[in-house]
Amino acid sequence: MRQSPTSRRRFPHARTRRLIAGAAVLSLGALTACGDDGDSGDSASLEVWIMEGTNPDAGPYIEELEAAFTERTGARLDVQFIQWADAHDRFTTAIAGGELPDVAEIGTTWAPEFGAAGALTDLAANIEADGLGDDLVPGLYEAGTVDGAVYGMPWYAGVRSLMYRADVFAEHNLQPPTIWDELREVGLRLRELEPDMIPFPVIGGSEYGVDPFVWGAGGELAERTGDGEWRSTINSPEAVEGIEFYTSLATEDDLSVAAAETWLETDQLESFQNGDAAMVINGNWTVNTLLADDPAWADRVGIVPIPGRESGYSPSFVGGSLLGEFNSDEPELAWELITMMSTGEFGAAWADQSGYFPGQQSLLEQVLAEDDPLVAPFAEQMLEAGASLPVTELYGEVQGEQIVQRMLQSILSGDQSVREAADEAAAAMDETFGG
Repeated sequence: MRQSPTSRRRFPHARTRRLIAGAAVLSLGALTACGDDGDSGDSASLEVWIMEGTNPDAGPYIEELEAAFTERTGARLDVQFIQWADAHDRFTTAIAGGELPDVAEIGTTWAPEFGAAGALTDLAANIEADGLGDDLVPGLYEAGTVDGAVYGMPWYAGVRSLMYRADVFAEHNLQPPTIWDELREVGLRLRELEPDMIPFPVIGGSEYGVDPFVWGAGGELAERTGDGEWRSTINSPEAVEGIEFYTSLATEDDLSVAAAETWLETDQLESFQNGDAAMVINGNWTVNTLLADDPAWADRVGIVPIPGRESGYSPSFVGGSLLGEFNSDEPELAWELITMMSTGEFGAAWADQSGYFPGQQSLLEQVLAEDDPLVAPFAEQMLEAGASLPVTELYGEVQGEQIVQRMLQSILSGDQSVREAADEAAAAMDETFGG
């Protein structure tokens, strides 16, 4: 298996499982959780919050989980489904009022924020005691780890790779790109052969398209300094090289369209789904969207890991969800539930039903063996070239301010050079970081 050219954010080898769904990332917090005596005698009860929509039909899963948990522990579960769009405010309100659940699903970038506020329990000792550390998906594990404290147990994950029109490529005897130069070359060829298609939309409304090229060139978005603070490195020579390549596909090679300057990933997927785009960087979860719309997409879409600069793969952000304990009054029961949901039978069942990758590497090994062409490339991307965003609650603020998106849009519109835009973005990041 080929190695990614970037260094410390790579995922170690594992293997993988059946996916076609996705990731989610987001970002606050402080105080204690529930964990009461429940309504029936001496039976303990755990309040659990799960995000709605991840598993299309979560009811049967939750019913089986509740029954198995009660049989194993004698305790009951009070499971509430929360909309992702409302979850952050819901947590914030609960933190302020001291009315948090015992256990909850949290986005990967929430863990540092909630942990810093004192709302989450450090699970490191439990993970070590149960010997689970070496069997957790590294990117998710890293996302929940701050200064040795682990504020979330990996539950499920998704990743982005390069999706292309396999039928169009086959018609013109084209091969999917394996390095950056080939990405440019095949895009230019498609521009000639398919003048009505967009070879490769370069979108400005999301950072997840440019991040792989920053990492693929050996750069980082930000780094931690010796005194524990953070500073931006998005204007380093390596990062600028990656940004330059990505944006040049639009500004110099004309492989994109002006409208894509403000596109979100959903707009990009729509262009692919409508037959307008030939290649896009998008998530494993979007494959199910395509197949649900038209099963014939199984023969029209191809997937490969994002090409590396000169070899290997460019790292791609791995997002997903963690399970966190909010300082429960029933810590042993909370940990029992977290391990039931994230490992073994119930960990595998949630991944299988939702289409995500599980957070336990031994479960992923079972899926890679299936060698599904719509799954395996995403799995290989995640395991050989997965990356995490800066693990600090402050990067959630950077994302909220859309600093990287503003940088991209100023470059794509021609308002600034890559160097000027990267320097401005770095200054804005450092201001957020407190520098």
